[in-house]
Amino acid sequence: MQATALITHEGPTFACENIVLPDPRPDQIAVQTRYSGVSIGTEFAAITRKLDYGPYPLCTGYQAVGTVEHVGKDATGFAVGDRVYYRWNRVFSLATSGQKVSASQGAHTSAAVLDTQGPRAFVAHLPEGVDEAAASLFVMPAVGLNGVDMANPRMGDRVVVYGCGLVGLGVVAACSHRGCEVIAIDLEANRLDIAQNLGADHLIQDAEAVRDIAPDGADVVFECTGIPACIDPAIALCRTHGTFILQGNYGRHPISYNFLPPHGKRLTMYYPCNDGEAPCRRAVIKNMGTGVLPWHHTITHEVASSDAPGLYRDILNGEDKNIIGAVIRWF
Repeated sequence: MQATALITHEGPTFACENIVLPDPRPDQIAVQTRYSGVSIGTEFAAITRKLDYGPYPLCTGYQAVGTVEHVGKDATGFAVGDRVYYRWNRVFSLATSGQKVSASQGAHTSAAVLDTQGPRAFVAHLPEGVDEAAASLFVMPAVGLNGVDMANPRMGDRVVVYGCGLVGLGVVAACSHRGCEVIAIDLEANRLDIAQNLGADHLIQDAEAVRDIAPDGADVVFECTGIPACIDPAIALCRTHGTFILQGNYGRHPISYNFLPPHGKRLTMYYPCNDGEAPCRRAVIKNMGTGVLPWHHTITHEVASSDAPGLYRDILNGEDKNIIGAVIRWF
């Protein structure tokens, strides 16, 4: 079974190439991809070796939406034609040239063979009415929701979201749903515009302006940039006995931050990991369907699969600062 995939080679360079997928086992389904969502933070951390997802060449991408084309006899609950959303596509290992591909994520492909059973399997039905492009970016709001659920900010709390990439925007939305007063901080005005659409009450480009809103500091601060140098400035925005969440992924190398400020403030600190698994994933998809989470506002770029290498070059080189949410169209 052949398909097309976005492949990253050492350099890094990007190309769309043919790959070979195995025939589905009885407990698997085959899916024709409609959209795959780009995770700029995690994927480019892997592409630039901040995270180790295997040797080059790589096939990245861990979130997609597609249509079921084949159902194995033991893959219960699915039928041909079903719309589904899923994580990963890890079953292939060879390009048609015979070169091995690291498919630790592997969702940026025109087709996928998916496990329906086991602890790492996740594929679920996409409810009617949910926008496919927005749904293909379901992981980042689920990551944000998982962090919010862990930290448990309460109604009326003043919450700072430090960094409004897709994960930060997911935090903005989840905190707004809880009735928090949300202070969104980012250097880029276009990100703050989206934060406002998702429920942010205050839009700030200079973190010092937080003192005008919360003179004693915020009740809760989410550091969402994943940049180690941002941890100390974000901690400074938290009140005494406040809550601080290291929501970003800071990579595989050691990081440091000043001990005394959080120690003196007696902060409670959280380190959420991943996207909360099925409960958070289903929650954000449900909220997209009901309109509670207007996630389509985050999509700034939609490209055909043939144009995906150019998009990735632009992201890598920082040539388009307006890219926030990007999806690849495979049909």
